[in-house]
Amino acid sequence: MKELLLIRHGQSIWNLENRFTGWVDVDLSDRGMHEARDAGKTMLAKGYRFDVAMTSLLKRSTRTLWLILDEMDQMHLPVKTDWRLNERHYGALQGLDKKETALKHGDDQVLKWRRGYAIRPPALEAGDAQHPSQDPKYAGIAGLPDAESLADTLERVTQWWNERLVPELNNDKKVLVVAHGNSLRAVVKFLLGMNEDEIMQYNIPTGIPLVFRFSDGLEVVDHEYLADEAALSAAVNEVKQQASSQSTS
Repeated sequence: MKELLLIRHGQSIWNLENRFTGWVDVDLSDRGMHEARDAGKTMLAKGYRFDVAMTSLLKRSTRTLWLILDEMDQMHLPVKTDWRLNERHYGALQGLDKKETALKHGDDQVLKWRRGYAIRPPALEAGDAQHPSQDPKYAGIAGLPDAESLADTLERVTQWWNERLVPELNNDKKVLVVAHGNSLRAVVKFLLGMNEDEIMQYNIPTGIPLVFRFSDGLEVVDHEYLADEAALSAAVNEVKQQASSQSTS
């Protein structure tokens, strides 16, 4: 049976400040670093060893991977980075406080922007300093987004899946993927065939490993988080409440 480990990066500084982050390259908070190391300890205790690791071009994801591999004594692993694993691009919402945005636009609108399937947030202007075309790490990449829906994110993640991940799984490689809330939501939607309503309600917590097991034909056999039910429920609920106007965070 083939296995894939998916992990959302540890809490970032802007997660802590409850801001829309998207492609802004913020780092991990102190808690996020602990979450990353705890994820490594959990997988090590359960006997996981990997052949290859994959992550995005954003430092909160990359640093999470480094800390995990350090805890697992697997710093030697080949790491394959890909912009298509980046977080969904939140356009002009990037940097805004989620609670304040909900108070201004309403919880329903912000929920659609955060969790809806085909709704794009307001786009960045091409000359905006936050536009990825202004960032040298994306030099030479065509079709960079100025805002994305989850459907847009799913399109690029599906391309990554077919081009980069499927060959590794077909070669029986054990793969660890560290990415972001929405790029991983796109993967989960793709793997589980979720509809738009289901994915709108689905939240991925930071720093908790999610295991997918596949048949030889890469059909999903089962999946589970490596966490007890109470801890998982609390972590998911925290993510769910982030953009509510009633949030106390």
